[in-house]
Amino acid sequence: MQKNVIMSVDHLSKDFVIRGKKLGEKNKLLHALSDVSFDIYEGETLGIIGESGCGKSTLLSLISGLLHPDSGEIYINGCSSSGSLLHIGYMLQKDSLFEWRSVYKNVLLGLETRKMLTSEKKELADKMLETYGLANFKNVKPSQLSGGMRQRVALIRTLALEPDILLLDEPFSALDYQTRLEVSDDIYKILKEQNKTAILVTHDISEAIAMGDKVIILSARPGRINKIIDITFDNLTDGRTPFKARSSPGFSDYFNTIWKELVQ
Repeated sequence: MQKNVIMSVDHLSKDFVIRGKKLGEKNKLLHALSDVSFDIYEGETLGIIGESGCGKSTLLSLISGLLHPDSGEIYINGCSSSGSLLHIGYMLQKDSLFEWRSVYKNVLLGLETRKMLTSEKKELADKMLETYGLANFKNVKPSQLSGGMRQRVALIRTLALEPDILLLDEPFSALDYQTRLEVSDDIYKILKEQNKTAILVTHDISEAIAMGDKVIILSARPGRINKIIDITFDNLTDGRTPFKARSSPGFSDYFNTIWKELVQ
């Protein structure tokens, strides 16, 4: 079945002016991104990887509408995004849960902020908490949850907004290695069950391969696309998960290909 293109990034570039710190010192122009183009399809997870400072987070900020490009355009469902945040859900490195609010009230926070809180939205939030094993924790404070459970709450809070696209900015970086493996499996399962389109920015090659249907490799600044790699594991006939992908025979080949691109 052919999937629809949900977002197109078309020749995106972004520069920043770095102002001189001393009197008489000239401003400098920092080229962050240069001529970046790609498509992402409905239900697809796209991994973006590159060295520090190559423009990964800048790209997410442009997609989310927090920054505006100097040239190029972003189309969501065939229409110019025009800096709108309504189509986008953003999950940051930290879960950003408010400790004085219950799990349930944290899940509803985005809906309250955007004035989207309805009985139907509350019903959706309740259903997701039940489905993903958090219904018994809805009235507790975040401090009583494990790191993995907190990340699940943060994802459900984002999904409650029913965004077209989820942006995941290093969402597992604050977790220990074992918890990262467990939570990446949980979140992958949720994304696929919800048929959500997601963009994952990470420094971790293994994470990008395990989670991604495609991986974009960005060059050093200014960030350009060096390569786009389709990730498939045909041997995983009983269902792919990040954990299973890591032990698949083809995993090391993808890893070596991406590593060579990054160190060129």
